[in-house]
Amino acid sequence: MLSCDICGETVTSEPDMKAHLLIVHMENEVICPFCKLSGVNYDEMCFHIETAHFEQNELERNLERVNTRQYETSDNREDNTLQCRMEINSSIHSAGASNHPKISAQSLPKDGTLNHKAFYSENLTESRKFLKSKEKQCDLSKIKGSIYETMYSPPDCPFCGKIEDCNQDMETHVKTKHANLLDTPLEDCDQPLYDCPMCGLICTNYHILQEHVDLHLEESSFGQGMDRVQCSKDLELAHQLQQEEDRKRSEESRQEMEEFQKLQRQYGLDNSGGYKQQQLRNMEKEVNRGRMHPSEFHRRKADMMESLAIGIDDGKTKTSGIIEALYRYYQNAATDVRHVWLSTAVDHFQSSFGDRGWGCGYRNFQMLLSSLLQNDAYGDCLKGMSVPCIPKIQSMIEDAWKEGFDPQGASQLNNKLQGTKAWIGACEVYTLLTSLRVKCHIIDFHKSTGPLGTHPRLFEWILKYYSSEREGSPKVVCTSKPPIYLQHQGHSRTVVGIEERKNRTLCLLIFDPGCPSQEMQKLLKQDMEASNLKQLRRFVGNLKHKQYQIVAVEGVLTSEEKVARKQASQVFTAEKIP
Repeated sequence: MLSCDICGETVTSEPDMKAHLLIVHMENEVICPFCKLSGVNYDEMCFHIETAHFEQNELERNLERVNTRQYETSDNREDNTLQCRMEINSSIHSAGASNHPKISAQSLPKDGTLNHKAFYSENLTESRKFLKSKEKQCDLSKIKGSIYETMYSPPDCPFCGKIEDCNQDMETHVKTKHANLLDTPLEDCDQPLYDCPMCGLICTNYHILQEHVDLHLEESSFGQGMDRVQCSKDLELAHQLQQEEDRKRSEESRQEMEEFQKLQRQYGLDNSGGYKQQQLRNMEKEVNRGRMHPSEFHRRKADMMESLAIGIDDGKTKTSGIIEALYRYYQNAATDVRHVWLSTAVDHFQSSFGDRGWGCGYRNFQMLLSSLLQNDAYGDCLKGMSVPCIPKIQSMIEDAWKEGFDPQGASQLNNKLQGTKAWIGACEVYTLLTSLRVKCHIIDFHKSTGPLGTHPRLFEWILKYYSSEREGSPKVVCTSKPPIYLQHQGHSRTVVGIEERKNRTLCLLIFDPGCPSQEMQKLLKQDMEASNLKQLRRFVGNLKHKQYQIVAVEGVLTSEEKVARKQASQVFTAEKIP
């Protein structure tokens, strides 16, 4: 009876055992006999055993050869059996010798004799056990040998077809006979080897190495060419970007310079001359256009030179008596007006050829000063004065700066006004009046106080300035109040009165330096019409600039008050509404 070492099933003969192994254990599931690997097919298991258990497989092959020779002849089988038994007996004796310690004199009985019977029976038992195990191993080797004989065939050379007994012999054959065909040649091969100096590849032929290196050089040359092309493109792009940046900077610088020059021209700081130069140029243009006779040109030039010499305005653009004419008109007409308050007498001054486009501030100062000169309350501080010409006003402002008034404003205008077309505003008018000991102050309406950007608070303040008690007062009131200097961005005007309509709306009466003298003289007619007042009237909806500043005169300063205000003007402040 034979017993299966895998599942323990017993069969009667060796062919039955082979059939059992093939049917039960080989076809259903292939299991490695050395490491119990399973779950692979037959070819994969063969490859696994050949690679992972090469030494064990060689041992099994040797056992298979021995068993095969035993089955060839019965005589040989008997001899082998006898030899096997002899080996077993020798193994038993060696095992007994190794398993039992040597008998020493100390281990002998006291009587000095050995118990041979006990010793023999013990060795016999061990020998029987060892014999059974060896016989079982021999049977298992026979079975495995028969299985491997059916599973494997001798390997053949993939290059020349030669058959070797085992894989190790085949590997030696391939490495020695076909070394030049392998990826990695043998180290001990006598054939010369050539290393590529660029990538380290080993070549067996010098010409092959040369071709290989040439490929490297061609690739490197191509790469360098591409690098040069790319570098050239990068340089060209960088050059274009730099040119674009330079162009943008140049354009920005040009625009900044144009804006700066425009501002210089706008504020009269472009060194193109002042009042005198502009007057002469504009009169020459009028002569060239045929609008002025040459004799008229020379007459006006002489008058201008005389005016500049004495510092007094020549009065060519002045219109007087308008306040008196307005008083008569409101007394006899204007039925839609409930009350009207007028300032003291004021002369209107129009811009001329010499200050057109920049002289409104100077002309409004002339209007204000003309009213103060006609008011006895200011006779002491303005004694002996006349309305100065524009260059004289510029000189007076420079003198005020030299006294110490408004150093910040002086610095902004480079401490120079004469010979320029520089604009002046509320601060310069305040500085000049204060230096003349005229008491005044600046009120800044810095933001709108009504719908749609209007300034109703400005109208209310001016009404309060001119009227002390509205109820019970006559329809037309000529007050003792001087006119008000009104400044906004880009222009200035003079407020000479205010109307209160029957619907309680307010309307300012304004002198504008830009209004021609011919239009202003129409107000002097006895039969003046309401349409003529259109150029004077400004309602709340007509004043929509973002900011307005006014300079209001309040009286006369003492010498001490003048010094105090000069000190206060080091840092200019204004009353803000709201």
